Amino acid sequence: MSKIFRNLDRFRVKPGNDFRLADNDPGWCGDDDGLERSERKKLAKRALREDVKKLTEAQELLYADDSWSLLLIFQAMDAAGKDSTIKHVMSGVNPQGTQVFSFKHPTAEELDHNFLWRCMVDLPERGRIGIFNRSYYEEVLITRVHPELIHAQNVPGANPDSEEFWEHRYQDINAFERHLTRNGTAILKFFLNVSKEEQRERFYDRIDRPEKNWKFSAGDVRERQHWDSYMQAYETCLRRTSTETAPWYVIPADRKWVTRSVVSGVIVSTIQALGLKWPQVSEEHRRDLAEARRLLEGEGEGEAGAE
Repeated sequence: MSKIFRNLDRFRVKPGNDFRLADNDPGWCGDDDGLERSERKKLAKRALREDVKKLTEAQELLYADDSWSLLLIFQAMDAAGKDSTIKHVMSGVNPQGTQVFSFKHPTAEELDHNFLWRCMVDLPERGRIGIFNRSYYEEVLITRVHPELIHAQNVPGANPDSEEFWEHRYQDINAFERHLTRNGTAILKFFLNVSKEEQRERFYDRIDRPEKNWKFSAGDVRERQHWDSYMQAYETCLRRTSTETAPWYVIPADRKWVTRSVVSGVIVSTIQALGLKWPQVSEEHRRDLAEARRLLEGEGEGEAGAE
């Protein structure tokens, strides 16, 4: 990891009540070390390449060890770069060991279950990396900005005007994630922190470039009108649900090269800290290997004699 991003802990939301989203700069692009931005960008891209290689090796070990799974959760405002971050950071990972799920508006079946259910069924099994592009956190984000959505869930006694209702949801999420980590799922949660100004420029880009028109929805601009409400919902959510075992990381997202480098660094360092080991080979297996070698060598000797 490049030294300009050496302090990954700076992006982590510490458990407690003193977190303020305004203290996190969406345009951050490295510590003040005297380097030009262009040089920082080169170093960040180099760091990403190194981390992609490390992640490729770490994923193989994760699969071989077969004791932990890894769940990566990405949340952000529209156009913050979730898709491209996932694409670049996971570019070297074996697709067989990775699962990506995007959660849109809930279906009728999903609404007839508890708000965690639809994500529960897509959790990664041991040895795999699961990626949630949006997640159950929508249930304390978009529903908090649009509380009328709660009424469609038909939850007995649900009152989105009550702070107690939301507190119960935070508690349920924390309990759920505590259960997962106790049973071998490491959780990393990333909020891609894009500024309102940068989001506007990316919307213009989607409108002006024909090849990107398909990515634009008029609904995205309508949701932008609720920006302040979303920021408040995110701030409260991050403060109430960042724990020691399932931390939130607030990632600067105005510059995609920063976003990708920081996210990759956090993922690699987390897997490396799991204490994973290659499986031990039993004596019986070693004897099988020796016998297989003997048979293969015998084939070679037979072919040489035939010549």
